[in-house]
Amino acid sequence: MLNKQSGCAGALDVGTSPVTLGWWEANVHTGLCLLPEHMSSRDAGHSSSVAGSRQCAECSVTAASSATSPDPMFLFPEAEETLLIDIAANTGCKVRIQGEEAAERLFEIPDEERCLGFLAEVQSIQEAHLKASPMEPKDSSSWHQVEKNLPGLSQASSSGALGFEDDFTALSIEEKRNGQNNQAGSRREPPPPPVPQNRQFLREREGSLRDQPKVTNTMRKMFLPSSQSGQREGLIKHLLAKREKAYVNLHNFRFFVGTWNVNGQSPDSSLEPWLVCDSEPPDVYCIGFQELDLSTEAFFYFDSVKEQEWLTAVEKALHPHAKYKKVQMVRLVGMMLLIFAKKDQLSNIREIVTESVGTGVMGKMGNKGGVAVRFVFHNTTFCIVNSHLAAHVEDFERRNQDYKDICARMSFVTPDESLPHVNIMKHDVVIWLGDLNYRLCLPDASEVKSLISKNELQKLLTYDQLNIQRTQKKAFADFTEGEIKFIPTYKYDSKTDRWDSSGKCRVPAWCDRILWRGGNITQLRYGSHMDLKTSDHKPVSALFRIGFEFQNVKFRQLQKQKFQITNNGQVTCHFSFIPKLNDNHYCKPWLRAEPCEGYLEPDESTDISLDVYVSKDSVTLLNSGEDKIEDILVLHLDRGKDYFLTISGTYLPSCFGTSLEALCRMRRPIREVPVTKLIDLGEDSFLEKEKSVLQMGALDSEEASGTPLQVPKEMWLLVDHLFKHACHQEDLFQTPGMQEELEQIIDCLDTSIPETIPGSNHSVAEALLIFLEALPEPVICYELYQRCLDWSHSSRLCRQVIFQLPRCHRSVFRYLMSFLRELLRYSEDNKVSVTMIAALFSSLLLRPPPNLVTKQSQQDRQRAINFLYSFLLAGDEE
Repeated sequence: MLNKQSGCAGALDVGTSPVTLGWWEANVHTGLCLLPEHMSSRDAGHSSSVAGSRQCAECSVTAASSATSPDPMFLFPEAEETLLIDIAANTGCKVRIQGEEAAERLFEIPDEERCLGFLAEVQSIQEAHLKASPMEPKDSSSWHQVEKNLPGLSQASSSGALGFEDDFTALSIEEKRNGQNNQAGSRREPPPPPVPQNRQFLREREGSLRDQPKVTNTMRKMFLPSSQSGQREGLIKHLLAKREKAYVNLHNFRFFVGTWNVNGQSPDSSLEPWLVCDSEPPDVYCIGFQELDLSTEAFFYFDSVKEQEWLTAVEKALHPHAKYKKVQMVRLVGMMLLIFAKKDQLSNIREIVTESVGTGVMGKMGNKGGVAVRFVFHNTTFCIVNSHLAAHVEDFERRNQDYKDICARMSFVTPDESLPHVNIMKHDVVIWLGDLNYRLCLPDASEVKSLISKNELQKLLTYDQLNIQRTQKKAFADFTEGEIKFIPTYKYDSKTDRWDSSGKCRVPAWCDRILWRGGNITQLRYGSHMDLKTSDHKPVSALFRIGFEFQNVKFRQLQKQKFQITNNGQVTCHFSFIPKLNDNHYCKPWLRAEPCEGYLEPDESTDISLDVYVSKDSVTLLNSGEDKIEDILVLHLDRGKDYFLTISGTYLPSCFGTSLEALCRMRRPIREVPVTKLIDLGEDSFLEKEKSVLQMGALDSEEASGTPLQVPKEMWLLVDHLFKHACHQEDLFQTPGMQEELEQIIDCLDTSIPETIPGSNHSVAEALLIFLEALPEPVICYELYQRCLDWSHSSRLCRQVIFQLPRCHRSVFRYLMSFLRELLRYSEDNKVSVTMIAALFSSLLLRPPPNLVTKQSQQDRQRAINFLYSFLLAGDEE
């Protein structure tokens, strides 16, 4: 879901728990200054009075109290601007004080009890001040008592000894101003448009950010500006970050959408075949009816007994594996729209507004038109429209006009009356359902029925009026419809599955449709329900997943999804993806957003591509289950809200990026090994490497039976293929393979034990290099890296190092060396030299440890090549 983070004047609205404030300012006397060197001072600077308040002349800190809330509040004045912050009493309070002539100070009240105690002291001093003369000097001993009674109230230096500064989230949240202040706050100018940069520079900059072990001083200046305004913003960000779980949801939501023209009939059977079409219960139901009641009373008096009948039928047929409650219902004559939600999601739905527009007789009556419900769900705005458009084959232009009239005339009142009304298209997600009444441009009913019987639906759909009008952008131009694989839903003889046999003999048509617009939406199914025979129409349903989800993510196979953002404001807007709390980068290594920042002019839109690509840097953690295809992107708008985009998906493990120890114990392809077994194998392989002896453990699967393989079967298959087919291949390991063939090879090794490897010799050779590069621990273990360099001058010492390797690593090394020596025998044909092989494979088999402080020097690089030379030229005698 798109989750937004908002704030309002005089309150911090965090997640679904907004804080309602009833402020009254009562400024506290001179003793409020918390600096130790000021606490006992009685000088004129501490006894000055301004508008009934006492302030410290150096640090200028006053306090405010709430008449309705026991929570502690602090008033931070800056020039002509004041911000009131309500700090919840069930969390600790941290205060930053910056004086013009005094050093910065940080104070912490760690829990609720001390917070309340501190507030009680403030209030008692305030009451004493009200009874006393404004100019009478006050003894500051009571403030010493506050410090004495609150041992948790600690002081730190500006470097952040309490960890206060380091706890600030990197989320860039726009400064919230208190609307109750009479002074007009100063406004910061928007950042200047960026200087154009080439793509390579941007990639290098992203790479440098990812490699940084901690937040740099530059980032601290960006998110923690030295001004008091920036410090207040930092406090807000810190408090929001502590309650991140309250407003961030790391999962997607399922919406069931259904439409049915019931032809004025009453329900005569259970609606479960329609409403329960998936094993997993949806989070939200959106159910629309047309021609609910065709009686005169419903048309003129708006009363209908059918309303309760169908409402009861729906309530009885909702998914049995969840509990639902009605969110809203709206009806206009025969059009009715019902919204149900899971009970545990009700608190996440707010700002519910209904509206209706009639387009029938004289363009106003309610026999035709639309009804809608708009609401905010997890801070994403939804608009659900149910419509019944004009009938008859020839009146497609009338239907287009009905659509335009509904869009133009339907608007919703927002909770903030100062803001303009919101129309249908001003929502993040719009779902439009109903009897849209578009027909087929084929007059011969028998021809249409013949094509249906032959299942030539795609040919029929080329004559569909709705598809034609959408292509010509005359109606529903910005909407998307799923692929139609079901037969037309109109017109049948009531209570049967027979096509219309009346004298009119209506041509079958897909009158009942479901369309949507907006990003972040995936349609999971779209179909009709032939079992329900109450009406001359068949009900239609669609199941949507709201959220970004990537299915079956694989190693080195790119997946993309796009969404669009639009600047609906009146000024240029800068957007950017920003890091979350304690993160250095805005996303995980396998994810990219392109573009990750930019500017939008008013009414301008841009598409943002979300790219998921699992490389060698992220495959190991995904294989082991330590990481998942789950992340939250924070899309920040300057002077606007932060949007939280949930990314999720399923990952298919790969032998690429799996340890040699684990692979040697797998006799089946990795995709056939249960995930729990993969985790066990990974843990046991670590123990095996430490002991250099295989410990089979207590696994009860085939992986635990018999002795382990000498080398992984995947590597054996690659090397054996090259040995049999590629020894004479020219420029082996020098000509790159084809990307499509590489994907086939990886899939083949992950899912089967093939007799032959697909693809060219060059692709198989590159697959071997990728396999070695992706190993989480190289063939020569990291711990022996330095020893190999130190002993590279002696072939005897080099062999001693190899003997110290764990058994499977030692076997793999010797196997590869045997193959490479055989390959060099045919160097005249394959143009492969010992220098090239030593340089290439030393970088794969003898990699420097990732925690190496300095980069590998040219001298160390040459020593690594020399280490391999001794095995390629002289052999490996045990």
